[in-house]
Amino acid sequence: MALEHAILVSLAERAASGYDLARRFDASIGHFWKASHQQIYKVLGRMEADAWVVSELVPQDGRPDKKVYVITAAGRDELARWASTTTPPEHLRSEFAVKLRALPFGDTAAIVDDVRQRRRHHEAQLAYYRDSAARFYPDPASLPTDELGGWLVLRGGILGEETGIAWCDEILQRLGGTER
Repeated sequence: MALEHAILVSLAERAASGYDLARRFDASIGHFWKASHQQIYKVLGRMEADAWVVSELVPQDGRPDKKVYVITAAGRDELARWASTTTPPEHLRSEFAVKLRALPFGDTAAIVDDVRQRRRHHEAQLAYYRDSAARFYPDPASLPTDELGGWLVLRGGILGEETGIAWCDEILQRLGGTER
């Protein structure tokens, strides 16, 4: 997947300025696909040149005009083409996992501290995801089709954080650092 596809998904859901897209990435898409604001603006320029999006200047009172991007028919075709292809397996790349492999060569107390910090991060992220689920998807059993994808992604985030907490707890227990 390229950043272009993440942007196409976002624009298929709702037209947006580059700034609004960057904020959406910060709030949702960025939890599983990272992109800087500069990357988003650069890719939007390429996508406009490829006719996957068009932009329109929207006047604003007391501020410069805002450039709002809309997905085109060609962009929707590309999104449909990409969404129809098989996703290759994603390879895990984890500095933390390598650090655990180095356990016999390092400072166990420092690794325990790292695990505790990682666990706190998982707890905070899990709370954020659960709050989002309650706010945006209070009744998942009756979701309309156009909201199902977003809920499934959020559900994957929740499960991932729960698994992260369980893994941290297992590591702490094995290393004698369990506080609970």
